[in-house]
Amino acid sequence: MDELTIPEHFDADRVREVWRVEYEERFEDARRWRDEQGLRPAAEDVLRVALVAVDVQNTFCIPGFELFVAGRSGSGAVDDNRRLCEFLYRNLHRISQVYATQDTHQAVQIFHRVFLADPDGNPPQPYQLISADDVASGRWRASEEAAAALGFDVGYLEEHLRHYTRTLQQGGKYDLTIWPFHAMLGGIGHALVPAVEEAIFFHGIARSSRPGFESKGAEPLTEHYSMLGPEVETDQTGERIGSRNNPLIGDLLLFDAVVIAGQAKSHCVAWTIQDLLDDPTVRGRRLEEKVYLLEDCTSPVVVPGAVDYTNEADAAFARFAESGAHLVRSTEPMSEWPGVVGEALTRRARAAGSA
Repeated sequence: MDELTIPEHFDADRVREVWRVEYEERFEDARRWRDEQGLRPAAEDVLRVALVAVDVQNTFCIPGFELFVAGRSGSGAVDDNRRLCEFLYRNLHRISQVYATQDTHQAVQIFHRVFLADPDGNPPQPYQLISADDVASGRWRASEEAAAALGFDVGYLEEHLRHYTRTLQQGGKYDLTIWPFHAMLGGIGHALVPAVEEAIFFHGIARSSRPGFESKGAEPLTEHYSMLGPEVETDQTGERIGSRNNPLIGDLLLFDAVVIAGQAKSHCVAWTIQDLLDDPTVRGRRLEEKVYLLEDCTSPVVVPGAVDYTNEADAAFARFAESGAHLVRSTEPMSEWPGVVGEALTRRARAAGSA
């Protein structure tokens, strides 16, 4: 069995819309599909493959929402999610488990407008970049409102802001970006895109596989692009303000291959991959060679007239390929992928042909 056909319930035109998943109907559909296709429980997989869907949430993926990742095409995340759903359905028999991360925020966080103020008390505008020099010069400071909301002394927050922006600069990371309020906990933007959620639910029933859901980004004093750890882990006193998700790293290392897609290519996807490849456990065992990046299921942040991270995203993916990770496309049969996945599926096909 190479690739499966896509189930009839999937409507590619609805990927850009918000709607309620019909769980009971999909439950019955998935059980019928399992029997018709002869699918086995994921626990029986010889080649164990994890699919990691990074932040495929309404806030990033539905046009008109707070931080729609349009890419240069203008329809980036919509096209990406259509291809991602189709990839999952076609390879339902080969994906052992799906992990979905969710950016999870509240209003008073270091990357939202309410956290900072200029000398006149005015907040920055969305997409404003805040450099270490901006903070050192007094152009931007921590706001009294943020200090009151978080229960911190404003002097502590101002010193933290200086420490934070310096640490980003020294680590070669992006300057602090003031993002529009997005992925707000409890809001509709926080939810997964319905078409992707439906595909994950369908997979779980059809393969008797429990998906993993990973929340990130709730710490108020640090950005958290990567699903594996925050941008800055300690404050100026050395007190921990965020930590790495070592249990998730441990889970992913148990798979033969890890396939990564989602939003945005320039930020959460790029830093997740970088964190994974930088992990000492991964480097020491050359496990980077089992990482596969679905390059046609992710797009960079592009806001015309404000920011365009396309070049940075492409450069990051080129570095990942040089390190040993594989750049693949969702439309390519997995049996033709390089490395462990293609080799294992080729051996299986030859064995089946000679049986």
